Amino acid sequence: MNREPMRDTDDKVALLKPAYPMPYGRPTDVSVKAVLDRVLAYIDRETQVGLTGATGERLKIDGKLPRGAHFLPGFRLNSYEWGVTYSGALLAGEVTGDKRFTQYAADRLNFVNAVAANYRAQGVPARETPVRDMLNPDKLDDAGAMAAAMIKAERAKLLDKRARPQIDLYLNWVANKQFRLADGTLARTSPYPNTLWLDDLYMSVPALAQMGALTGERRYFDDAVRQVLQFSQRMFVPEKKLYQHGWVQEMSPHPALYWARPDGWAIMAIVELLEVLPADHPGRAAVLAQLGAVAEGLAKVQSDTGLWHQLLDRPDTYLETSASAIYAFALARAVNRGWLDPRAYAPVALLAWNGVTTKVNAAGEVEDVVVGTGMGFDPAFYAYRPRHVAASHGYGPVLLAGAEVIALLRKTKVERPPLVMGYNWRPAAPAKAAP
Repeated sequence: MNREPMRDTDDKVALLKPAYPMPYGRPTDVSVKAVLDRVLAYIDRETQVGLTGATGERLKIDGKLPRGAHFLPGFRLNSYEWGVTYSGALLAGEVTGDKRFTQYAADRLNFVNAVAANYRAQGVPARETPVRDMLNPDKLDDAGAMAAAMIKAERAKLLDKRARPQIDLYLNWVANKQFRLADGTLARTSPYPNTLWLDDLYMSVPALAQMGALTGERRYFDDAVRQVLQFSQRMFVPEKKLYQHGWVQEMSPHPALYWARPDGWAIMAIVELLEVLPADHPGRAAVLAQLGAVAEGLAKVQSDTGLWHQLLDRPDTYLETSASAIYAFALARAVNRGWLDPRAYAPVALLAWNGVTTKVNAAGEVEDVVVGTGMGFDPAFYAYRPRHVAASHGYGPVLLAGAEVIALLRKTKVERPPLVMGYNWRPAAPAKAAP
């Protein structure tokens, strides 16, 4: 192989092009939107609106629905994963102006609310319906993420009159019925009594915060702030600046395993709270400080592909997509709102997005997403969890990340001279008024 003769005194050496394994540099609105469009096309096909009866016949929801009906085949329409997806679609529609995203979320939220209202009016036992989790939630997973998406849609005036009773039912569970520790921290009784799951920050805080914004009642904001600070007191490890996944009150010591996706749920809960938390709330400064701490920890363990490992501090574990997309969203949102220094974190968010794009295939499926996972107390439990495009945890985060990255691209611009290995971010100049 013939090579052009060079020496280190030659400027051309410094200008040799790196062989990046992913897109590198500043994406464009068009390139980001193309990824979002692929994902929307896929989830639209895989989450059809409709019900079938016992013999497979299509049902109408304007009459009495029978017991034992089923949603059409596809992803579940009322799961927490799809609550995140509806939030992502709403944001994508807002940022891009493409009403298909907004309509996707509104159609399905109105549909599941109509189904739940139909069965509720009949008094059909929840277990005999396809919306058991809506009629009779018994854990935060059933209520929080769906409630947050529903309230966002309600505030945007996208939902019909059947939404508010469902929202109130969800928030009654989150605020009043979910098990708590003595100090009010939301907890579970499994796998051991008095267990905190980091996942539950997202399954509670955004719903509480959105309910505060919807109703103006301060108690919801107070509870949301309390959850962030009290979870962080127990589960945030200052030496790592990362959250551990589980914490059992009676266990000593507390094994610290840094599973990526729950750390994502935590930082996303924080930015969702800050989005609507009143500026004069006495807990706002502490929540902002916690955001800065966890962002610093996450930036330190980002891989050179832009993605993060399944166990954040274990580079020998695989790169996981859903967590990486959540981090891209949360960091981009924090930069866009002025909560984090754009010079430090905009490059992290963009590199994360560029890495995520390599995991969205031509069909719009999101690859290398870890399947639903319980709580373990050894690294192998997490390290060998399967990955699959049918793990629905990836679709909402990709929509959220892409939408927020587009907003980031519009708010800032980058100067990158050829020999400067980094970014110099500054606010984009305001558009000039037409003469």
